[in-house]
Amino acid sequence: MKSIKEIYRIGKGPSSSHTMGPHRAAKAYLAQHPNARGFKVTLYGSLAATGKGHLTDMAINEVLSKAGSVKIEWQPKIFLPRHPNAMKIAVEGPDGEGQDEWTFYSVGGGAIVCDHLSNAESPDIYPLNSMTELLKWCNNNGRAYWEYVDSIEDSEIWDYLAEVWNAMQAAVERGIDQEGALPGPLHMRRKAANYFIRAEGYKDVLRTRGLIFAYALAVSEENACGGTIVTAPTCGSCGVLPGVLYHLKKVYGYSDKRIIRSLATAGLVGNVVKKNASISGAEVGCQGEVGVACAMTAAAANQLMGGSPAQIEYAAEMGLEHHLGMTCDPVCGLVQIPCIERNAYAAARALDANIYALYTDGLHRVSFDHVVRVMKQTGKDIPSLYKETGEGGLAKEMGNLEKK
Repeated sequence: MKSIKEIYRIGKGPSSSHTMGPHRAAKAYLAQHPNARGFKVTLYGSLAATGKGHLTDMAINEVLSKAGSVKIEWQPKIFLPRHPNAMKIAVEGPDGEGQDEWTFYSVGGGAIVCDHLSNAESPDIYPLNSMTELLKWCNNNGRAYWEYVDSIEDSEIWDYLAEVWNAMQAAVERGIDQEGALPGPLHMRRKAANYFIRAEGYKDVLRTRGLIFAYALAVSEENACGGTIVTAPTCGSCGVLPGVLYHLKKVYGYSDKRIIRSLATAGLVGNVVKKNASISGAEVGCQGEVGVACAMTAAAANQLMGGSPAQIEYAAEMGLEHHLGMTCDPVCGLVQIPCIERNAYAAARALDANIYALYTDGLHRVSFDHVVRVMKQTGKDIPSLYKETGEGGLAKEMGNLEKK
């Protein structure tokens, strides 16, 4: 597995695969073609199907238009075999033909894959690649998951995670202070501020739920507006982890040091899924985004509340298991419906998984690794129209209602 820095990327939304990935691809191509004065870009599959709603063209133009003209072709019906999110960039020749064409794949979480960049990809640094192996290491050494991270990563990881935590908190605090409508044709009203105000008027359980909803909504709405957020593991699922951690800090006063350690554990959970399955909604559906975010968050919360390594693994397993089969069907190709609401709901479910695991001894039949394998196969079985193409599910239903 690679560094957990690959799971936590600080950047602008609304989509890690459709905005961050293409932006990085354009920068990588331009760096190798600095003298080019015109570019031809072709977007394929899911990247093309919902690219306009996710501002893919804007992300590409932001980079390439500084050097020359940019022509973008959209091919939503053509899927390249390696990944549903594919794009080709070429230098536009004197006769309009493409020269030195490179193929990029945006594989989720802002990561890109390109054969021309094989030497530039970050190396695998973790020798253990499954939760079973990680749990065994913890038990054999009497240590915690975050201590395994500390033993593998360089010393800069803690400064980086501190930066991640600061960015997460800032997104919550900006989001709960904003009102008005989100950008795009849906004209959705921002809800975080109202949830926050109403939650303060309740007591105990209702207040807790309302605040968790408010914090998760705040980050997701910032993402939908193109604000600065942290992938956890993606932009579309960026509200779950910070929403819960911000709440736990406010309620229980956990130190930043302890929260940063919990981020390390959550990063391992996300890393295991990314290594053995996928965190790309275009590849496996929303189970790979919100489902994985819920698992990461349940693990982080469980560690903060004193869970054992076995209980942490159990909490993560429940967080992912109960999102199996979740489709990715963004209405109008935007990260708004159903994405924002899912972040808030998954934040609450993550806390429930954490509490459930804390009541147990950590022993259970279905391991996290079992669920990851099932999630990968489920993703293969889900038809492509339910995986970020905007052609099925809520996207189709709401589109038909708009036409009426």
